Formats: sequence, structure tokens, C-alpha cells
Amino acid sequence: MAPSRIRKAIGAVKDHTSIGLAKVRSGSSSIAALEVAVVKATRHKEQPPEDRHISEILSLTSYSHTLVSACLAIIARRLDRTKNWVVALKALVLVPCLLANGGRPYEQEIFFYTRCGTRYLNMSGFRDASTSSYGKSCDYSKFVRKYALYLDELLEFRMQGWRGEHGGRATSGEMVIAGSTPVCDMKIESLFSRARHLKQLLERFLACRPTGAAKNNRVVVVALYPIVKESFQLYCDVMEIIGILTDRFMQLDVPDMVRVHETFFCMSKQLDELDEFYDWCKTVRVVRSSECPRLEKISQKKLQTMNDFIQQKSAMLRNRRARSPNPKPVPEPELEEEMVKDLLLVPSEGFVEDEKGNELDEKTEIGDLLNLGEDLTSTGDELALAFLDDAGILEMITMTTKPWEAFKDSSDWETELVQSASRWSN
Repeated sequence: MAPSRIRKAIGAVKDHTSIGLAKVRSGSSSIAALEVAVVKATRHKEQPPEDRHISEILSLTSYSHTLVSACLAIIARRLDRTKNWVVALKALVLVPCLLANGGRPYEQEIFFYTRCGTRYLNMSGFRDASTSSYGKSCDYSKFVRKYALYLDELLEFRMQGWRGEHGGRATSGEMVIAGSTPVCDMKIESLFSRARHLKQLLERFLACRPTGAAKNNRVVVVALYPIVKESFQLYCDVMEIIGILTDRFMQLDVPDMVRVHETFFCMSKQLDELDEFYDWCKTVRVVRSSECPRLEKISQKKLQTMNDFIQQKSAMLRNRRARSPNPKPVPEPELEEEMVKDLLLVPSEGFVEDEKGNELDEKTEIGDLLNLGEDLTSTGDELALAFLDDAGILEMITMTTKPWEAFKDSSDWETELVQSASRWSN
């Protein structure tokens, strides 16, 4: 028996065993019926899931919040245990069907549901082990990972938990439901945020285009149908943003104009890729030609016109700034306060000199009170007069004595000294 037939037989046995266990271990008949329907919709057989099984899942979960949680737990268990790309892709196909028909209960449950500590639709580590060919296995594994990544981004966009405001997934209290504010009434920053999210979502969708062996597989083609139909609404949202930004372009500042131009440039490339993707979908009959919208692209002429207008407005602003006189620098109030404080703390020069003068006067007055400021020569004269009582001697000394004179520079100081001594001897 060929290896492929052995794998198919093993897969059929696993499905039969899972159905039997679901009927036995489930305490509730509704949960047992729900698990059986999920296993039948995601069986290993390489065929698209049957609509009757999906309809049964929707009917069982439409009136019970408990069954919604149970359905997600069953799908999560299938995703965790399988290494078969067919089972994984069929389980993922149930998600857009439940989102489209189940309403907000499924959106909230899937958004806040965690699987093995990660996000519910996190399939980044999936590797197919059911295909003997390594190339085919890589093609199928890549498509499953990209498909799950797009669904995760789509779910977050529908719940509108804006990551730019909180740096991560929004909690139940921080959630903003889409459509709460009309797009035409949004501020420019909100428009840029929505445009960035739409670009990322469109990029995730374009990455779902299958390659290699996955392009011609019937299960892959059927799995593309719900997300391609969802992309039609995505295209309408993108064109709405483009129209609003185009209407506001002339009234924006230059930095915002540059951001609009960059956004349009990226979107023009994405719209070209989207047109090619739709052409391929028509070729392989994912959707009918009448279902696809006619795309309106952003022409290069429009981008060039926007670029020219940005340059003209920038040059006009530069010329206006160059003509305007330079304003006189206004002193900062903090510096003025510091200068006032310095003037109050540091005394003036006159004030210092007055203090010095007062100190000298005080010192002089103290010296006079102690009788230390008299001339030493006058004191000696008084002592001499006390010893000399004779009035004639006093007269003679007064007449003969000459006042002291300094020696002349030209004279001999020794001769002058002898002559002065001789006068005293006479």
C-alpha cells in the first residue's frame, strides 16, 4: 500500500475515533452533537467542508453563549493536536463562517480567547507532516500560516481595538466598536491610524495568495472564497479613506501632506497587486467575474501632482519666512528674576566704601580716648621742660636750636653730622 493511502486510512480512523469519544465523554447532548459536527466538518479527507455541518454548528450555537465557548474550545483542540494541513485549514475556515453568521458573540469570544497562552488564531509554528513531498508540504504550511494571520488581523480590525493607543491588544473595557464615529467626521490623526490599519490588513490578505502546489488544490480554493468576499468590503473602506484624504489634502499642513502622499504611494502598489490577485481568482474560479468590483487605482499622474503641490507650498513657506524680519529676542522671565535676586543680594560699591569709612572713624575715636594718638615728640619736650626750670636756659636752647632738616643729597653726611654735634656742645 502506498504511503499516501496509509495516511488517508490513519486519518479516517482518527476521525472515527474522535466522533466515538465525543459521544461518550460529553455530559451534555448538545455539546456532544456540537463536537461531532466540528469533527465531521474538519475531517482528514482532502475535500472542502460540507455546508450542512457548518449549518449545524451555527444552529447549535446561535442561542447559547456556553455553546459558543464550547465550540471555540473544540476548534482550538483540533488546531493544537493536528499536524495535517487539511484539518488545520478546515478548522480555520470555520472562523470566517462563524464571524459572518454568528455575529458579535463569536467576535468577542474569539478575540479574547487564548489558546496555549497565545492568541487564538496564532499558527506561526504550524508544520505539515502529512505530505510526503517536502516542497508541497512547505506550500501548504505557508498558506495555513498566512491564512490564520489574515483572520487574526481581520478580527482585530472588526473589533477596532486600536493598537496605536495602548501598544497592544485592547481589553474588554478599552474596546471601541467599529463604526462608532463616521469616517468622514474623524480627525486627521484618526484617519491616518485607520489608513495604516487598512494597509496592514490588505497586506495580510495579499499574502494569502497561494504558491506552488497550493494554487491548484480544491480545498485551498474553497478556503479562499470567504476571505475574498470579505476583501470586497476592505477595498471599499480603502477607497473611502482615499477619497476623504484627497478632499482634505489642500487644507493640510506640509508634514501631513507628505504623510498623505506616502500613504497613497503604498496603497497604489497594493491596489495593483489586488487587481492581479482578483484576476487570478477569476481564472481559478474562486469567485465569479460579476462578483469582483472594478478597481479604481491611484495613477502616477495624481501622485506627481500631489508631489508638485507639496514642493510649491514648501517653497512658498520658505520665502515667506525669509522675507519676514527677525523678531527681537525677548528676555526670558526666569533670567529677569535671577538678575533681580542678584541685585538684592550683592551691595553697591558706594555702600562698601561707606562701611570702610565708618570703620576707620570708629578706630580713630577709640585711639583718642586711650590717649595713644599724641605725638611722641611733644611728649618728650614736656619731659625736658620739667627738668629744666631755668628760664634762661630755655630761652638759649630755643634761640640756638634750629629745626631739623634732612641731609642734602650733594653734601657729605659725615661732615653734616659733626657740625650738628658741635652746635649742641656749644
